[in-house]
Amino acid sequence: MVLGWSDGRQFVGESHGVTSQTGELRCCAAAAVQALEQAVQTKVAFELLGVKAVRAFDATVVIVSLSAREPESASRLVGSYLTESDPPRGAALAVLNATNRILGNFFATR
Repeated sequence: MVLGWSDGRQFVGESHGVTSQTGELRCCAAAAVQALEQAVQTKVAFELLGVKAVRAFDATVVIVSLSAREPESASRLVGSYLTESDPPRGAALAVLNATNRILGNFFATR
């Protein structure tokens, strides 16, 4: 998983796991978490608690649960992404959805 920043910087996350639909979702979500942690340079620590694909509304909804720890607080985050054709990509985008408020505030104060 590679996340890019507007100034050209790239942050790479990598994960290995079981070859199955669930394993692939978890690996993609974990790689997104690793890439995000590189981007924030250990100011916020994320932990992937779970990832699940659910069939709803004639599409697949990928849901992730994360914990986020900052020096002064900790919180639990949930993100989702509605996908029709690429659930692993949906897992990575669900991680970004879950973390967008925390990271938006983090980058706004930098």
